[in-house]
Amino acid sequence: MSALMRDFLADCGGCAVVDGGFATELQRHGQDLNDPLWSAKCLISSPQLVRRVHLDYLEAGANVIISASYQATIQGFEAKGLSTEEAETLIKRSVEIACEARQIYLQRCAKGCWDFLDGGKLAQRPVLVAASVGCYGAYLADGSEYSGNYGDSVTLETLKDFHRRRVQILANSGADLIAFETIPNMLEAQAYAELLKEENINIPAWFSFSSNDGINVASGDSIAECATVADSCNRVIAVGINCTPPRLIHGLIISIKKVTDKPVIIYPNSGETYNAETKQWEKSEGKKEEDFVSYVEKWKDAGACLFGGCCRTTPNTIRAISRVLLDKAALEN
Repeated sequence: MSALMRDFLADCGGCAVVDGGFATELQRHGQDLNDPLWSAKCLISSPQLVRRVHLDYLEAGANVIISASYQATIQGFEAKGLSTEEAETLIKRSVEIACEARQIYLQRCAKGCWDFLDGGKLAQRPVLVAASVGCYGAYLADGSEYSGNYGDSVTLETLKDFHRRRVQILANSGADLIAFETIPNMLEAQAYAELLKEENINIPAWFSFSSNDGINVASGDSIAECATVADSCNRVIAVGINCTPPRLIHGLIISIKKVTDKPVIIYPNSGETYNAETKQWEKSEGKKEEDFVSYVEKWKDAGACLFGGCCRTTPNTIRAISRVLLDKAALEN
């Protein structure tokens, strides 16, 4: 385990809480995200709201907040008429806003809102800022981020060239680590691993995959083989699953744990299903938000140690996850 993750998890008491759905909260505050930029649109129009959502998750108990850069790409901003320089500034700004939110939160803690740790000592809850990198399919905004099917014309080099500059910017943005999220196929994981090495990226990363069946990643590639790609990259300090229904998570954790000793991160969606044609979330077999956290203890027992939420989860979800983990820790001690 990397020193950063070892020390961070130790400071968190062995398990950490990741934030929840970002676009969900922006929409709840009245933002229309029916746009190819999705939540990254708010980096232009409502940066103060982006900061507020980060703060809401910190106040709900998150130890990790993820920047609003999932769909923030140079190519996407340029398609909106921005210059390359403006696009790069916005990508970096996504992390700066998250760091500002952390600073505000810690200042509030310093004025009296402190957390108790073991032994009766008072200390601020540790907080990391993760710079989000969404998959190529997120930029395409055609639903392929949920299938991993990019077509035969998209090669390893295509993906590396697409992501390269954004990864360089985020690596020098002030983030603690890079979160490669919703990875739908093994090819993109390989592209990320090679980029981290080729560009000598000096901050660590996590790789988080998505799955539609609880056995493979979205494309049909084996989750074990994908996790092995992550395990073989020394810059990757955690491996996991996001934007996947909660009911599918347990078996995926077991499969990942068979091929890596790196910490496992889990942040599923609410259990609803995204319809790429209508661009709407539809009710499915998933549990209601208030029942979402009923899985957390099982995931922890299966070997996961970082827990949060993805699409359609809220600060209430994160608050409940934090409480479950605190209660479980109290019982174990």
